[in-house]
Amino acid sequence: MALNFANNNSLSAITTKPSGLSGGALNLISTQTASSSSTISFTSGIDDTYDSYIFKFYDIHPQTDNVNFTVNFSTDSGSNYNVTKTTTTFIAYHIENDTASGLQYEDRDIAQGTGYQQICPAVGSDNDQNSTGYLHLFNPSSTTFVKHFISRTSSSHNEDYAVDFYIAGYCNTTSAVNGIDFKMSSGNIDSGVIKLYGVS
Repeated sequence: MALNFANNNSLSAITTKPSGLSGGALNLISTQTASSSSTISFTSGIDDTYDSYIFKFYDIHPQTDNVNFTVNFSTDSGSNYNVTKTTTTFIAYHIENDTASGLQYEDRDIAQGTGYQQICPAVGSDNDQNSTGYLHLFNPSSTTFVKHFISRTSSSHNEDYAVDFYIAGYCNTTSAVNGIDFKMSSGNIDSGVIKLYGVS
């Protein structure tokens, strides 16, 4: 068996990518900006063009204090957001005054439910409080398998905790997922930006 060696001795010396390597590029599909919005919905751009899609959240700020940023999925282009989901969640947290911290399973998951899934808990509405993060949806156009997703958010909790929140789960449907809706558990999204990317 022949062994192949790189001609360059360091990463800084590489000037071009080998022809056999591909993947990992984020291709911006759409951007939505909240302005006292009850929901932010994506009902186009989620199809079989890409095998996975990433939603990135920037400075999501609620109008109401102590509310959860949530998500749900649609198989009918947004007519209904009620896809059956099974999820699991855990959380890391640390309060500003250093009196409490932890890493634990968090009972904010869903077992074969159709309601909205929390992706960021107890976000504060102080002027400087917000949430940021991402949701990664895999192979939403499959008509064979369930649709897996993962999410991670960082937020300023309403009681001044730094919160790192993790979710994994699946949409338990073999229908194509072609719509996603984001909203607060109560009140509007006062401001913030969500960008949709296809992963090539």
